[in-house]
Amino acid sequence: MDIQDIKSTGKKATREGFGAGMHSVGETHDNVVMLTADLRGSMKADDFINAHPDRFVQCGIAEANMMGVAAGLATAGKIPMVTTFANFATGRVYDQIRQSIAYSHKNVKICASHAGLTLGEDGATHQILEDIGMMRMLPGMTVINPCDYNQTKAAVEALVDHEGPAYLRFGRPGWPVFTAENQKLEIGKALQLAEGSDVSIIATGHLVWKAVEAAKQLAEEGVSVDLINIHTIKPLDEEAILASVRKTGCIVTCEEHNKYGGLGSAVAECLSMHQPTPQEFVATNDTFGESGPVGELLEKYGLGTKDVVAAVKKVLKRK
Repeated sequence: MDIQDIKSTGKKATREGFGAGMHSVGETHDNVVMLTADLRGSMKADDFINAHPDRFVQCGIAEANMMGVAAGLATAGKIPMVTTFANFATGRVYDQIRQSIAYSHKNVKICASHAGLTLGEDGATHQILEDIGMMRMLPGMTVINPCDYNQTKAAVEALVDHEGPAYLRFGRPGWPVFTAENQKLEIGKALQLAEGSDVSIIATGHLVWKAVEAAKQLAEEGVSVDLINIHTIKPLDEEAILASVRKTGCIVTCEEHNKYGGLGSAVAECLSMHQPTPQEFVATNDTFGESGPVGELLEKYGLGTKDVVAAVKKVLKRK
């Protein structure tokens, strides 16, 4: 696909895609159960709850207990979809996830909204930027970070048929919708958005759209971008990444996460083992966030379109 052909059809929050996905799987999977920690509205859970009130558990503000309940439900053959804000879904309950879910490989899906700087005005205490690293370090944990409404819905539909613990990360704000409607998401399989020969851009989550905008600008400047959407950070599609860098000879990774432990780290690990390649990181630089409008925060912390363009120009000089 030509990069200029990728266009937004409007804006919807990825958390709305989660809600749509939950309603969809509720109709097709009788053993799906939804749990939340006093956040049914924020998690866009009402359609599922109204259709299946007997398969919804309101755990209250007791996230650690909620993880234990989910582990028990999984033991009984249910597919628990555990929902809360990303900070509470990982940082507050890491011990319970490690001991009760990951260690025993329970079939629990941890579905986390309001991740990253795009949480906005709620500030640093809620804007978790370490969660991908925390989750991908857990043995057997699948980590998925979709880029828009359609892909988030597809991720929910894929996860209910996936056996084992998983972490699904999505966000609060309205965001451009640009991937295919009613798509099928294959866990662990990257998506090629545009083919190019000068530089690889590997992006995940909200930063995929920023990478698309950057690639369009770079194309106008004569730079050919090989653009890949990594929705699954673990297991990582190493084959797609290596094929891309063998064409281009340099790479930029883009994520709404700390540069330590996230997509960039995972890609660097892959490259160091198989294909050492110049790499630049578009990510937060070992910092917490702060309260503010989403657009201003992304610009201040180096996650804007211009930052992707700058990283590409920097890495091209290192080829």
